[in-house]
Formats: sequence, structure tokens, C-alpha cells
Amino acid sequence: MAGTRETRNEKMAARIEDYALIGDCETAALVSCDGSIDWLCWPRFDSDACFAALLGTEENGRWKIAPTAAAHITRRYRADTLILETRFETDTGAVLLVDFMPLRGTASDVVRIVVGERGSVAMHTELVMRFNYGADIPWVRKVDHDTWHAIAGPDMLVLRTKVALHGKNMHTVGDFTVHAGERVFFSLTYSPSHLEPPNALDVELALKETENYWKQWVARGHEFGQWREQIVRSLITLRALIYAPTGGMVAAVTTSLPECVGGSRNWDYRFCWLRDATLTLLALMGAGYYREAGAWRDWLLRAVAGTPEQMQIMYGLAGERRLTEWEVPWLAGYEKSPPVRIGNAAYAQVQLDVYGEVCDALYVAQRGGLPKRPEGWAVLRKLLQHLEQVWREPDHGLWEVRGPAQHFTFSKVMAWVAFDRAIKTVESFGERGDVERWRTLRSEIHDEVCARAFNRKLNSFVQAYESTLLDASLLLLPALGFIDAEDSRFIGTVEAVERNLLINGFVSRYDTAKTEDGLPPGEGAFLACSFWLADAYAMVGRLGDAQTLFRRLVSLCNDVGLLAEEYDHRLGRQVGNFPQAFSHVALINTAYNLERTSKPAEVRAESPCMKAATAASGR
Repeated sequence: MAGTRETRNEKMAARIEDYALIGDCETAALVSCDGSIDWLCWPRFDSDACFAALLGTEENGRWKIAPTAAAHITRRYRADTLILETRFETDTGAVLLVDFMPLRGTASDVVRIVVGERGSVAMHTELVMRFNYGADIPWVRKVDHDTWHAIAGPDMLVLRTKVALHGKNMHTVGDFTVHAGERVFFSLTYSPSHLEPPNALDVELALKETENYWKQWVARGHEFGQWREQIVRSLITLRALIYAPTGGMVAAVTTSLPECVGGSRNWDYRFCWLRDATLTLLALMGAGYYREAGAWRDWLLRAVAGTPEQMQIMYGLAGERRLTEWEVPWLAGYEKSPPVRIGNAAYAQVQLDVYGEVCDALYVAQRGGLPKRPEGWAVLRKLLQHLEQVWREPDHGLWEVRGPAQHFTFSKVMAWVAFDRAIKTVESFGERGDVERWRTLRSEIHDEVCARAFNRKLNSFVQAYESTLLDASLLLLPALGFIDAEDSRFIGTVEAVERNLLINGFVSRYDTAKTEDGLPPGEGAFLACSFWLADAYAMVGRLGDAQTLFRRLVSLCNDVGLLAEEYDHRLGRQVGNFPQAFSHVALINTAYNLERTSKPAEVRAESPCMKAATAASGR
């Protein structure tokens, strides 16, 4: 995918969709369309940022390489890779800026290569190195003619380039000219400051190996279908968000990108959420990436190991449990949208849906062909023992409201899912368990949800017991196997969601002005929920509507194929953390639901819940 943009003389904050991702499967950087790396946490996704201009100013850290004159800009990823190519055309010539992060060896590197394509172009590089989320200025010294070291406390950066650089106002800057056929190299390497600096990188070899890695990884997949470009880009993005040492997948590489520009719904998403488990497995296994799916399942089992009472909704990259939330006072926030939050206090919330998510994920993994883990069944049984005691209690729901606990419908449905998948595990794989008791509980939960969470006046399931509010999670009921897609109650729910949660054709999670979630109202339309509506359209036979909405959602991808968490139709912009794993997982699964014989929704429900392609597409 490629796009174009003109440079501007004044300094402007880049739109969220103006960023592209590069990464080494342990951390990642965001590169703006004008050649500035404005976000990078080193050495892990959840480490302190050393480039934090995204949430502050350039003084909080960035690295820009761009022409000194105005330029016409186009960019793309090199086919089937995470190697970014940004082309600058000026009045005097054209250059290509190649940005990538090699798969990690002994150190983590950002590599930038300026390639002369035509004529000659005067270039400028400005490196603003900061640690501790842009607060700490390192001591920078020149070691030899092409090497610089920057150290502050435990952190060290090593910059290598043959471009002549000098210090200016705590920035490291340099001017150079690139002629047609020339290649100018820059590498920036992170290392703990107490170690010897890493050896210099063979940049050309690193580029070749990085390209080979990604192309070979993509080649392992299969059945990408007519939406190959978007599906492959989404899969590459998901791979880049998987922390390679443990298999855990971060929800996004950023923190505190606002769900509404100027608002305070700003959260740290650099952690791993349990509720993403099953949909992530379906996306990965459906594309043939069983190695990554197995690593995700194994991470899940390690993370939840322990007493069920202490199970959390999210964990750190290696399963860390303490994700203490604090605010960064020296960062003004993206487009002045404070606060900037590090950590996420929702880790301590009670959210009953995660018990069903774990049980569902383990069952789907085993049905999908992943080798059985002996501890998996023991873990599931312990979870069920606890869930039997607590499923009747209120919780904070999958959207992590910071208001009072409620009897959220989706949480109760996922409790039903937990017992349902346990029963099916016994029936399908010969495990031993108290199936009759689980059947009784499954029936009790189903009856209660249908009695207390269905509003006859609205002809719809509702957000919580005895509520009149809607929730987009209700669109998942047939895919979970809780209700048949042809049931009039689900058809009514789809229509109620259309009436109450659609914003210019896109779906809100819920009405933030009416739901008591402890926060000021206002956010964009949630992209994953909008994909769920496309799935729901297909389930009820409105295939034309499903395809139209899916195409519209795909059109929101930025010029290099990436999606944030939400979309603000008023501003015509992406909002929320970026790139968002949940959005890309939803894109993949919806594409497969619309065009494959084996559909993720039906695999999860274990029954046909999608209408045939010949079904009526209208209302």
C-alpha cells in the first residue's frame, strides 16, 4: 500500500494514521510520513519511551531524517515485509528513506538508509535522544569519527553513521547531500549502559536478512483470498505485536492515544488482554500460523497459572501481574489530550467474561489441532470451580468501566460459554468432569440471561440486566453459540444496535453519555465492533450490507494498511491506540467470515451461523 503527502513548513503533530510501524518482535517504533520516528520504547514494548514526541513535543525525543526543502512524499511497505520505504521528491531530485528494525540478536537496532534515486537532495537529520518518557537528557559523546554514545543511568544508545554530526541545543544534528546511486547509512542501537557497546551492524546484510525473514514468514500462511493485501498486512502487524520471547501479544504499541481528541479516555495498551484470546487464535490458525497460535495459548496458560481468585483480565508481556497505573506530568498528551497514563489500573478489576474467554480459547485451540497441554484441563476445571461461586455477582464488564459494577449481559453469556466449552471438551476429547452439574449451570445461566437481559419492548438483548441500553458485544451472541442467528431476538438486537449505536454507519461500543462508566462522555466508533456488525449482517442474511460495511471499514486503513482502535467520523480521523491488534484481528476474521467455507464465527459457534452467499442482502 502506498500514499502521498506534501511536507509543510510549520511543525504540526502528525495524525495517528500518518504513522507507520517498524519493529523487531520485541519492541516497535512509529514513523511519521515526514520521516520522524516519534515513538519508541526500548528494550521492550512496555519499557520507558526514549522517543516520546508522539505524546509531547520534539524535546521529548524523536529522530527525523528528511529533505531540507519542501518535498512530495509517498510511502509503502516493501512487499510482504515490515520494511518501510518513504520517497521524497524535491525540485532537485528524489531519495528513498528505508526504515526497519532487524530481528533481534544480541541487541536491538533501528536502521535508516537514505538511497539516492535521482539528481541530488540536501538532507537534514535531527536526533533528539531522551529516556524516561522524554524526561531524561543523556550525556552524549563522540567516540570516533562515525560513532556516538548516549548514556543516562541504565540506558545507552549507540549511533553509527558516516554523516558529520554535531550537538546543537541538546539535539544531535547533521546536514548531508545524497546523489543518485548513493546510499547513506544510520544505525541506532540500544544496550544496557553497564555492558560493552554492541558491535557495529552490517547494515546491508541486516536489510537482506530482515526482508527474507518477513517474506518467508508470510509464505507460511495460506488462503488469504481476495483481500490478500489487507489480510497479509494485518497478519504482519499482529506478528510484530507478539513479544517473541514469551508469545504474548500486546494490544497496541502505544499508550494514551485518546479515544476522543482532547478527552481523557487515554489508556496504556502495551499489555496482553485475555479477552483477545479466542479471536486471536482463530485469526492465526485460520491463516496457518500455528506456531504463533501455540505460543499465544502457552502464554495464556502460564499467565493465569495460580489460584482462580487471582486471575486478572490482562498481564504483562511475560505474565507480569502488577501493572500499576500512574500519570506522566511532563507530557502534555497527544494533541493536548491529557493525562498520559503508564500502566493500567483495570488489571485489578473483576471481569467475569475472562473465565469464559480462557475456557473458549483452550477448547478452540485443541479443536483446531494445537497439541494438548496436560495442564490445560486442570486449569480449566479450577476456573470452573471458582466461576460457579461468582458468576451471579456484578462485574465491570469487558469494556472495563470505571463506574459501579453491574450485571453485564456479555459477562453472563461468557460464563455460559465457560461451562459449555467444558462440557464439549469432555464430549469431544474424553476428559473427565462433572458434566451433569455443568449442564445444569449452563441451563441456569442461559435461562437467567434470556429472562433478565432481553427487553421485550426493545425486542433486543441489552447491556445489563433490566437495562434499556445497548452494547455492541451483543452482536457476538450467535458466534459464541449462545443463540441462533435466525432467532428473532437476535435479529431484533441487530436492529436495535443500528438504531442506538451507529455513528455515521460505524458502531460505538455503548452510549458513553448514558452508561455510568465513571468517565466523561465521548469517544470514536470502535472499529472491532463495526466489524462485528458486518459479521452480524452476514449471520442474519444481509450479505450485501455485510460486504458494503466491510469494504467501508477496510477503506479506513491508512496508506500503509494500519488501523487504530477507533474512528472519529466528525474529524474523519483514526483515534485511540495504534496500531490496534483487536482491529486487525477483527478485519481478518470478518474477511474470512464473508468469503471462506470455514468461517471463524462458525468454528467458534460449532454450528452454521452465517447465511449462504445467495441469501438476501437487504433488510
